[in-house]
Amino acid sequence: MIIFPAIDLKDGKCVRLYKGDFNKITIFNPSPYDQALKFQKKGFDHLHLVDLDGALQGKPKNKDIIIKILNKTNLNVQLGGGIRNLKQISFWIDHGVSTVVVGTMAIKNLKSLEKACNLYPGQIAVALDVRDGFLSTNGWIKQTKIKFLDFSKKLEGLGVSKIIYTDINRDGTKTGVNISQIKKIINKVKIPLIASGGFSSIEDVNQISALKKLHGIILGRAIYDGSIKIRDLIKISD
Repeated sequence: MIIFPAIDLKDGKCVRLYKGDFNKITIFNPSPYDQALKFQKKGFDHLHLVDLDGALQGKPKNKDIIIKILNKTNLNVQLGGGIRNLKQISFWIDHGVSTVVVGTMAIKNLKSLEKACNLYPGQIAVALDVRDGFLSTNGWIKQTKIKFLDFSKKLEGLGVSKIIYTDINRDGTKTGVNISQIKKIINKVKIPLIASGGFSSIEDVNQISALKKLHGIILGRAIYDGSIKIRDLIKISD
């Protein structure tokens, strides 16, 4: 299982949201690059990077910071946030992103998603952000009536490398992981799953790491505030 420490970018800073609410932002580091370097020095190989400004505006807004992280660290970067077309996907892969994460684009245009997967096999992941069982788009601002599991099944056969499942109601809350839902997804969806939202302790991580089919997890607030110690995570991470 891969552990992805998360950096969310807002106004050039490293932040965390509470339940996806842009009015409830905590700044954890004014320098996202320094934070990425810290993660690398602590022993992480992977990074989940999200351009929150890009997600809201529909196009990447923190390019310079992202490119600096790509050029000056050795991290395998999984990047999402405002990536809505093939041109943007190509740009980021050309600049060294290991996995491009699309969400709104996937929900609105499955044909474009399939084309991207064919052009960049193994490098396209889909972020499915879920609130009360239904998908949200546009930086979690717009709520759809699309059921998460129904849509996940539609992605099978398109070449999607991973699904990133985020429980919005738990994200940033440290209220615990929705283990039963994650088990349900793993059993019903063939695409490898990365889980995010609600991690509060190393016990949460140990519990979910026992799910052998789980590809990885994304951790944010709990590692920033020290609830989960990085030294304990390195022992678990692949």
